[in-house]
Amino acid sequence: MKYLFAGAMLMGAAPALAQELVPEAVNAIKSKAADAEKQAKAAYKKNKKNGEEIMKLSKAFYEVKDTANARVYAEYATNLKPKYAPGFIMLGDIAAMADDGGTAAKQYEQAIYFDPKNPEPYIKYAQVYRKISPTSAVGKLDDLKAQRPDLEVDALKGRIYYQSNEFDRAIAEFAKADRSKMEERDLRSFAMSYYLTAKHDKALEVAEYALQKSPRDAGFNRLAFFCNTDLKNFDRALEYADRLFNKSDSAKLTYFDYSYHGNALAGAKKHDEAIAAYKKALEQEFDSNDKKAGVLKQLSEAYSNQEQYDEAIEFYQQYLQEYSTPTATDYAGLPQLHYYKSAKLEGDDRLATLKTADELYEQLAQKYPDADEYATFWRARVNNAMDNDQQGGLAKPFYEKIVASLGDKAEKSRADIARLKEAYLYLISYDARVADDMEAAKAVATKLLEIDPENQVATQVLELK
Repeated sequence: MKYLFAGAMLMGAAPALAQELVPEAVNAIKSKAADAEKQAKAAYKKNKKNGEEIMKLSKAFYEVKDTANARVYAEYATNLKPKYAPGFIMLGDIAAMADDGGTAAKQYEQAIYFDPKNPEPYIKYAQVYRKISPTSAVGKLDDLKAQRPDLEVDALKGRIYYQSNEFDRAIAEFAKADRSKMEERDLRSFAMSYYLTAKHDKALEVAEYALQKSPRDAGFNRLAFFCNTDLKNFDRALEYADRLFNKSDSAKLTYFDYSYHGNALAGAKKHDEAIAAYKKALEQEFDSNDKKAGVLKQLSEAYSNQEQYDEAIEFYQQYLQEYSTPTATDYAGLPQLHYYKSAKLEGDDRLATLKTADELYEQLAQKYPDADEYATFWRARVNNAMDNDQQGGLAKPFYEKIVASLGDKAEKSRADIARLKEAYLYLISYDARVADDMEAAKAVATKLLEIDPENQVATQVLELK
């Protein structure tokens, strides 16, 4: 009886001893012990029919990126009777790690087949399949909802669409979810989906909701700051800027934060502070010259708003030098600054600045033939400003060129009509006052009435004897 009792005790202890081998093997695997594989094999031999224990070995190998051994033990689990679904999940994870989404999806499908109530393979299937078809990925989450009505999947669906850059669809799914139960990352994606589709009021609403729970979150304070700036709530934007810069945890500030700060300060008419913010932005690291160029342009605009045109011109020139693909519109900004500057000057300084503007507009037309009409119009204005009381007729050839270009145009835009009106008015004045040719003035007045029947100047000129 004594020996029988002892034997029974040993038999009862065997499963426990077998299971104790697994944690020891797991520790060996994670510490990359020399005999880790040997310990894993020994543990497996004692637990051949225990899927849970086998998967502990597989997961340990996976965690140390030994996918070959992770696969071996996962396949052991999938060959059990009944088949053990977590083994298929691991095989899917291994395929996903190798960026083989198609194989990963097939393995997750197998896991779902053998354990349809487990949400993990549905979610992982959706994550890998979103690159192939976001709609199909979301459909798999709908399948999960059918199996598990107790689970909330709307936020997960929103996450899939957000990661696929389908922001409107992401918004539609996130909006169905209970915000109080959403993970922080999904609230962030919800807010960003609104922001990236220019729905700044909605983005702000979600960000402020999140800040009720996490008032020191740098990301949400930044988003609230940006949204208020875009919505022109500048005082409120500056409050959130202070929270970002001074009252957020682990805030990693970039040039973009400082340039946005400049925007908010400029909007609040704090131009000197805006200039300082843009200069602070220029002290930060940039990952491209184009981004730096954008800040240089903002700084130029800030100086222009202060009518400090020398500085505005200096930084605008730097902008054009830094920017990789300046357009005609970009180049047009430089002569315009000289034109504005001339209004603050007198005498020879004013004339020299206007001549510089005229030369730059001429260069613009040469560099960009499509901008010739625009450049001609502005050369007319600049030359008119150089010409005291139109006596030299400096603007005349440019306004005549505008008339020749636009006068007979079948369909005229609002800009065309505005330019023609200005040209006609100049020519009427020149013909009547300088050339003393009323017949020519009346001929131009007749043309002006064709595009502006209520024009009083044209009407009065035609009534003159």
